[in-house]
Amino acid sequence: MRIHTGEKPYTCTQCGKSFRDASGLRYHLRIHSGEKTFNCDQCVKDFISSSQLKKHLLVHSDEKPYVCSLCGKSFSRLDNFKLHQKTHDEVRDHVCCYCGKSFTRAENLKEHQRIHTGEKPYKCSYCDKSFSRSGHLKEHERVHTEVKPYDCTHCEKSFKHKKSLLTHIKLCRKKSSQ
Repeated sequence: MRIHTGEKPYTCTQCGKSFRDASGLRYHLRIHSGEKTFNCDQCVKDFISSSQLKKHLLVHSDEKPYVCSLCGKSFSRLDNFKLHQKTHDEVRDHVCCYCGKSFTRAENLKEHQRIHTGEKPYKCSYCDKSFSRSGHLKEHERVHTEVKPYDCTHCEKSFKHKKSLLTHIKLCRKKSSQ
C-alpha cells in the first residue's frame, strides 16, 4: 500500500531520509555506519549488500559480454559499460549548482556538493568527528579499534589501511625474491 500512497514512515535520524519499510531503513543505516559485512574473497573490497558483492564478483570472472564499439574495451557489468560509453560522448549530465562542475554519475555530484555545503553525514561512533564520505569514516574508526582488515598474502602481517598493505607487499616481494 505504501508504494501507492507514497508514505514513508521510517526516517533516518542521521540524515532525515525516509523509507517505506524498516528493512529499507536498516539497509540505509549501513551507509552511515560504514558497515560492510559482505567481503570479496578475491580482493580486499567490502560491500553493504550481497547484491553489490554479487555484481562486484563479475569483475573477477573472465566473462565480459559488454564490448564498446568505439574502443573495444569490454566490461563484465552493464552499468560500468554504460558509464564508459558516457566518456566517449562526454555526457556529464549531472551539474553542480554551486560551481558548474559536471559529472557522469549522480552519486559523484552528490559527493562533490558536500565540498560546498560542508555536509558530513558520516559520524564516528567513538568520537565527535564527522566525514563527507563513508570510506573516510570507516578508515578513521580504525584509529579507535584495532581492526586490521588488510592481510599480506606473503607473510603474517596485517594493516589498518590498504595503502600500507600495498607499500608492504612491494617490500615483501623484494625480500622473497632475494
